[in-house]
Amino acid sequence: MVSTNALDLSCLLQSERSSLLRMLLRVLDRSMVADALQTLWLRIQKVGDDPPINDKRSYLFALAANVAWDQGRELARRRKIQAEADAILWGAERSPSAETMMIARDELKRVLEAADHLSEPTRTIFWLNRIEAIPQRDIAVRLGVSRTTVEKHIRRALSLLGQARDGG
Repeated sequence: MVSTNALDLSCLLQSERSSLLRMLLRVLDRSMVADALQTLWLRIQKVGDDPPINDKRSYLFALAANVAWDQGRELARRRKIQAEADAILWGAERSPSAETMMIARDELKRVLEAADHLSEPTRTIFWLNRIEAIPQRDIAVRLGVSRTTVEKHIRRALSLLGQARDGG
């Protein structure tokens, strides 16, 4: 049986579809947006009624941001593996250019520096969720805070790290 939260979020997904599309298009390639919406719908179907969700719109957009983040990370992982495979199979002529490598190293350096300067508890919450893959609800219980607080800190970390990556 579908939970009340899942039913409400499914209805909200339909009514907020254009806003969600705009948000996803800022983060993902156009070709990935349909998959992101499908993944979002599937994740919504797994949402239970305990705990109740007070701000369903914020929850929906946080869930969409997580889906976009996950898909972006997966795409980056696939591209990296493909580039490594190409370098092994085809040699140096297909390897990334020195300029590309320098840019990537610079982006990584900025992101790592920004991660080192995240304030607490944002840093801990982000680490637990994104590095140790601990679900947000478990982090909330572990730290004695609400899931909304956990979501807020993850969004803050993602925003700051994204700005650092982009040189902002």
